[in-house]
Amino acid sequence: MISRLHDPASRGFASDNNSGIHPDVLAALVTANEGHQPAYGEDAYTERLQHVFRDHFGARAHVYPVLTGTGANVVALQAMSEPWGAVICAESAHVNTDECGAPERIAHVKLLPVPTPDGKLTPALIARHARGRGDVHRAQPTVVTITQPTELGTLYTPQEIADICAFAHERDMAVYLDGARLAHAAAALDVPLRALTTDAGVDVLSFGGTKNGLLLGEALVVLNPDAVRGTEFLRKAATQLASKMRFVSAQFIALMESGAWLANARHANAMASRLAVAAGELPGVRIVRPVESNAVFAVLPEEAAARLRKRHPFYVWDEGTGEVRWMCTFDTTPDDVDAFVAALAEELAAVATVAAVSAVTEAAGEPAADRTDTGTVAR
Repeated sequence: MISRLHDPASRGFASDNNSGIHPDVLAALVTANEGHQPAYGEDAYTERLQHVFRDHFGARAHVYPVLTGTGANVVALQAMSEPWGAVICAESAHVNTDECGAPERIAHVKLLPVPTPDGKLTPALIARHARGRGDVHRAQPTVVTITQPTELGTLYTPQEIADICAFAHERDMAVYLDGARLAHAAAALDVPLRALTTDAGVDVLSFGGTKNGLLLGEALVVLNPDAVRGTEFLRKAATQLASKMRFVSAQFIALMESGAWLANARHANAMASRLAVAAGELPGVRIVRPVESNAVFAVLPEEAAARLRKRHPFYVWDEGTGEVRWMCTFDTTPDDVDAFVAALAEELAAVATVAAVSAVTEAAGEPAADRTDTGTVAR
């Protein structure tokens, strides 16, 4: 029996990957563990999953369970492109900033990043790279990828996605949607999943599970079979073919059939809104981006952020500006949020006290060694 290695009451706001497993999903794993099933996706659970996803994305949808979000992105972009192809993405996109070069190293596609003010591509921004067709000196733009919600927590409306898809398709490019938090977007916009994907013209997407209650697993969903080739082989080559796939599929079935996918996302979004309102009322804190999903971006004094991170882990998003990111998840509670905001208030007050003491000692001409040390201020 392994002993507990952490405090289960300790809550951080660094990532929605930090949460545990949703109870429905955990129960589904126990059920799926009974008896034997064929390996490599030939099991009854993976077959059932096809029908579950078609209920949400349409009759032509085909789902390929994979292990990680990066794996889904790599397989999708490789299946949608050619070795000489290029993928247009936002500069802040996960495929460009957080995947250790995997799309280019493994999928062998050239990324063409576009600076955006809010993480969102538009037809006008895509047009900057949607050229050079037939030019042997240029990687050929074959795919546009968008993230919903974006890495900055902003949302595309169904119409904005439809406009991007129409623009791309008119230029013989396919559209891939990175949906690691797609459930949160659907919950925030109060639309069905197909409104943001199938009905808008998206060709291929990933649907996130790990950030919404799964132990592990993402779903690569092909909506337009004409936009890909060799997906099943590329999944294996990219080390994303799970031998005991039933355990990935069973998790998604539990998440989707119970409605937990939507309830979880709505709750996480609501906790982010609660956090933004409460933290934004504190002196010295600025909420710097619209809170449209389950992410809050803020700027606060660097020393206060450093002290707070020791109590409640979170990420510094931009070291240059001091911007931080706080993520909420399906198991974030109102008490978690309130405790975090209370701790933030304490650290802001502590830093302000130190600054005031320092100003007084400087005015009095006392040497630096006599000044009050930051560590002596009570939290």
